Amino acid sequence: MSALIHIVDDDASFRKSLAQLLQACGYEVALYDSAEQVLQLPPDARPGCILLDVRMPGLSGPELQDRLAQLGSPLPIIFLSGHANIPTTVRTIKAGAEDFLAKPVSKNVLLDAIGRALERCHATLAQREQIEFLQARVGKLTPRERKVFELVARGQINKQIAFTLGTTERTIKAHRQKVMQKLNAHSVLELAAVAERLGILSAPEGGQG
Repeated sequence: MSALIHIVDDDASFRKSLAQLLQACGYEVALYDSAEQVLQLPPDARPGCILLDVRMPGLSGPELQDRLAQLGSPLPIIFLSGHANIPTTVRTIKAGAEDFLAKPVSKNVLLDAIGRALERCHATLAQREQIEFLQARVGKLTPRERKVFELVARGQINKQIAFTLGTTERTIKAHRQKVMQKLNAHSVLELAAVAERLGILSAPEGGQG
């Protein structure tokens, strides 16, 4: 799926000239004259990035950045502003903006920033896809297998897990084998890596005293 560049600016002439420049460079573009319009994008929007003005009627650029972050948008933001100042620049970069460029911006600088933003977007989407894939596999575990998985990933051996869960080592061994099969893992290290990716190891251990 090809990338889409979202241009958000209340200056119609700037939007048009920027769109023409990017289209001439082979990009597809979508134009918005307000930040609110961007919030109507579907959550499964195409990969791309957002070129965003700072000062606009209604929702400002930084306010839109905050809203999109709350919604979990994967689209990196490049700010383009004729009113650049250090506090705003620092705030937006700290909040995760890909870049903050002052208008007028040179073609090469803009295209470099877009290239970095698109690489970041593709990496984010690939990471999300991998997480969803792992979550689907873990979702196939029974509640008891899930508990065994967590304890194995935390480094416990069969004897410890059997004591914790009040069962036999033989039963734990059988559960462990099922876990390995369902998660397509070949070692404890691979199980631990899956648990780490899904944030399971950072969660507090439950049901253990």
